Amino acid sequence: MTALDEYRAQARKWIEANLERRGAGDAGALRPWDAGDDSVEYFAAQRALQRRLYEAGYAGITWPKEYGGQGLSQEYERAFNQEARRFVLPNLGVAGGATLGVCAPTMLAHASPAFLERHIPKILAGDEIVAQFFSDPDAGSDLAGVRTQAVRDGDRWILNGSKIWSSGAYYADYGMCLARTNWDVPKHRGLTWFLVPTDARGVTVERIRQINGNSEFCQEFFSDVELTDDDVIGGVNDGWTVTQTMLLYERGAGATRGEGGRPGTGGLRRDVVDLIAAVDGADDARVRDLAARIHVDDLARAALNRRLVALMAGDPKRAMNLASYYKLSAGMYDPIRAELLMQIGGRAAIAWDDPSTPGAAAALALLNGRFLAIAGGTAQMQRNAIGERVLGLPREPSFDSTKPFRDVVRDATNWSGRVS
Repeated sequence: MTALDEYRAQARKWIEANLERRGAGDAGALRPWDAGDDSVEYFAAQRALQRRLYEAGYAGITWPKEYGGQGLSQEYERAFNQEARRFVLPNLGVAGGATLGVCAPTMLAHASPAFLERHIPKILAGDEIVAQFFSDPDAGSDLAGVRTQAVRDGDRWILNGSKIWSSGAYYADYGMCLARTNWDVPKHRGLTWFLVPTDARGVTVERIRQINGNSEFCQEFFSDVELTDDDVIGGVNDGWTVTQTMLLYERGAGATRGEGGRPGTGGLRRDVVDLIAAVDGADDARVRDLAARIHVDDLARAALNRRLVALMAGDPKRAMNLASYYKLSAGMYDPIRAELLMQIGGRAAIAWDDPSTPGAAAALALLNGRFLAIAGGTAQMQRNAIGERVLGLPREPSFDSTKPFRDVVRDATNWSGRVS
């Protein structure tokens, strides 16, 4: 028996003794609102389950041992996930997904050893959930144009400004915040990342009600929030380097999100199978044709993701730009898939008594369908990145990338629209 076989056997034994088995047809709640619960009590239970996983050595399987991980290869993580796929794993919601999939990997790439020793073990144990304090309300899609600022005051930093579209910040312990720390250099060169406690004095978190009925997005307001150099991630005024890494993880090339959940019967995704059963459409030629169209697109998208993973592994320097293909495909395909599901669901996807029905899930997919065409960089921005940085096409004209950001803001305020 190989070391991997022994690991798999041990993992299987622990999983069966410590985790709850999923019910038949249960694809698992990937987000808190899927389960109809975003309460403090819900997340307390999920954090406890995450700690149980961590204490057994099954959290951070590939993460560095010096920061609480196991330092093992991807094949060990795949083995554990395969054994655990029919069991209930911790669901730390959308902010938990950002913590483990985006924020922590970015920290591991750029933060100091002392910072990582303080925070990474607590993240793996579920004691620290980190939201992304990324977008400014007045910066739009220009991430380098943020005006939330941190000013040095002796051995402190004083943070003022606002962030928006911070998923799950209302239950997070920290926010990973991009701030302007130098106004007298071009906009990409005067940025710094900070880890901001959400319960710090001067931090206010407000939830935003969305079209799908939940309030996952938040806006934060910072009023003279005190931070220190211990809270800095990466180099001061070198925040754009950190941003590049974060965008790579956020754009998620090779991820499976948005592909419809676990497989069902006949190779169809589980959500499609459940919806067909709910409308008794297995023998309906129209429904079968719609399902086939979804299935073909799902297969093509999965093949694209596998190809992107291989390309990124072979050319790490271009990885972030290649990730734009994944982000663009998700933003373009999700609305199409959602509309096809609505056609299958018909009346069952228009009105329902039970919000946990497949028809309700199809309606929610429609409302959320354009999410990835906007969040984390619009589809237009992904096309620019692909055209300019992958295909080598000429860059779009830029009139502010070399000017001190202070002058950019001043000129924008005084701009009349007239061309001299």
